[in-house]
Amino acid sequence: MVDALGVAVVGFGWMGRVHTRAYARLPHHCPRLPLRPRLIAVAEEVPGRAEEAAERFGFASATRDWREVAADPRVRAVRVTVPNFLHREIGVAMARADKHLWIEKPVGLTAGDARAVADAVAGAGVQGAVGFNYRNAPAVEAARQLIASGELGTVTHVRIRFFSDYGAHPDGALTWRYERERGGSGVLGDLASHGVDLARFLLGDIAALTADTAVFVPERARPSGATAGHAPAAGGEPGPVENEDYAGCLLRFASGARGVLEACRVSVGEQNSYGFEVHGTRGAVFWDFRRMNELRVGRGTAYQDQPVSTVYVGPGAGEFAAFQPGAANAMGYDDLKVIEAYGFVRSIAEGTSYGTTLADAVYSATALDAMAESARSGRWGSLRARRTG
Repeated sequence: MVDALGVAVVGFGWMGRVHTRAYARLPHHCPRLPLRPRLIAVAEEVPGRAEEAAERFGFASATRDWREVAADPRVRAVRVTVPNFLHREIGVAMARADKHLWIEKPVGLTAGDARAVADAVAGAGVQGAVGFNYRNAPAVEAARQLIASGELGTVTHVRIRFFSDYGAHPDGALTWRYERERGGSGVLGDLASHGVDLARFLLGDIAALTADTAVFVPERARPSGATAGHAPAAGGEPGPVENEDYAGCLLRFASGARGVLEACRVSVGEQNSYGFEVHGTRGAVFWDFRRMNELRVGRGTAYQDQPVSTVYVGPGAGEFAAFQPGAANAMGYDDLKVIEAYGFVRSIAEGTSYGTTLADAVYSATALDAMAESARSGRWGSLRARRTG
């Protein structure tokens, strides 16, 4: 027998839609789950957007006030997809209202915000999940297993990139993402947070780092009304961009490996150019999000001039079998959110955490704070000291 799980979504921009679709698809891909999401409530402060979401997606109720969701006894789990400055307040409130919490990264403006949400979730005894979706790609899981198997030898260095052009247009609107008070960091929280999570997922803890940041589009036009995504706002009153467009970071892992992590939101010619290159003493593995279902792998005993081949992942890699029957059948971005939803709902059903947790969010946020401090001071920062201090 399958029980209903009353769920709500707070914030209904693009990401809210992605997560709602993930809930709707979950029974199709994971039919053995003992819980089936039921769309109870949607909250969105933009006038009319919640009502539109209820009509299109089938939520039982719509509101502009997230507090009504927290007070709704029908809701057992809440998905939070609001701007960063609201993560802490809403996340803590939902946990204290005994709601399981699935929240988008970076979980607030600082590591302190992420810890506050994590503590609230732990104190309430509810389950928590975070939107680090790239680790859910079956090819990434396959790469992790390849690294752990030792086939590449001892990992020596890694390069992780998260380049996008969503902020490249000079007429892009000055939304909350570009303001310290509401967005916190810029590309650090938006893209580098994913990079930190991938680095740790693949290679383990980061011991120390040093970083540099820059703003390349220093001024943007203020939007005259509600915005969604990264729409232009030409002709509006100009205002300053307060957080970084670019971040570059050198990493030292606890294992002794070295790394480079770069993230940029104004990279002309780069559309979601996300990926990694991991090198070991006997081989290497490469992944590009834009070719999400394949790996490039070099392994053997040749060392010099060792060939690199393309491997198409299939059933047996991560959750691939829940979506496609054989290798080289493509999966897409929305599928990663279905996998994320699966981990969250399974965690609720079994009382054990699966997938990303609030602890992962705290770790990533701690690294981002260290990067920001390093960029200001020009010095290396220790993550060990930050986690124990």
